[in-house]
Amino acid sequence: MEQNNRKAWLYLLPAMAFLGAFLVYPLVDVLVYSFEEGFNFASQTCFGIGLYNYRYVLSDPYFLQALKNTLILVLITVPVSTGLALLISLGLSSIGKLRQLYQTIFFLPYVTNTLAVGLVFMILFKKTPYSDGLANLVLGLFGAAPVDFISGPYWAKMLVLSLYTIWIVMPFKILILTSALAGVNPTYYAAARVDGTGRLRIFTKITLPMISPTVFYLIITGFIGAFKAYSDAVALFGVDLNAAGMNTLVGYVYDMLYGNSGGYPSYASAAAMLLFAIVLTITCINLLVSRKHIHYV
Repeated sequence: MEQNNRKAWLYLLPAMAFLGAFLVYPLVDVLVYSFEEGFNFASQTCFGIGLYNYRYVLSDPYFLQALKNTLILVLITVPVSTGLALLISLGLSSIGKLRQLYQTIFFLPYVTNTLAVGLVFMILFKKTPYSDGLANLVLGLFGAAPVDFISGPYWAKMLVLSLYTIWIVMPFKILILTSALAGVNPTYYAAARVDGTGRLRIFTKITLPMISPTVFYLIITGFIGAFKAYSDAVALFGVDLNAAGMNTLVGYVYDMLYGNSGGYPSYASAAAMLLFAIVLTITCINLLVSRKHIHYV
């Protein structure tokens, strides 16, 4: 037994070394930076140790705007994308011969370059001197005035960003949910039909409980992915997200390091730790909720 334990630890050693070097050490390093006031990369010195970096970040209007944008994006995109993916997956599961073809079609946006998809959305929504965009053309059919979705009001920009994010993440969720639905034992459905159970009750009492671990996984990863959103906003509104009022938490961290506000690693580290704390808290809440509502077979 002792020899087997040694072999197991030996097999785990490369993975543990990799995680320690590229995950644990950077996290601890960022945590230290976040408490060092006025840290300078060149001289590797700081003015002191304290909570000033956190107080500055939490009072910075750019950070508060980025936090607001990120929270709105999370609250809109995670439930909507998961719900739509579940509906589409249920539809695909009822298709026979062409199921794989439709799965491939729905998965194409996921493997498409993010900036390329952003360019398509720019064509659809951007208002130019020559065109109001396809979206405004459709709105005009209903007598609505054209809206500048890219450079106009905040709600319009947030709408486009949410639609873009949903479009990007939904194909992966469709693929995972379709696979989960295919793994449900058809015997359960046959027994329910013999008893005369309706479709809605079959879905709520059989299908949803059986795929609940997969749904929970997608919700958790959806929250984490939405909190890390940055390239989506850049693809639509350019690199100066603060000027557009559409920055995200990850974008704020990047700006503090390399952007127009660059050169403040202590502020960037404090913002990164706040983001880590938010994601960790939400993940823990979801784990607690899952104990009562997730059914593992």
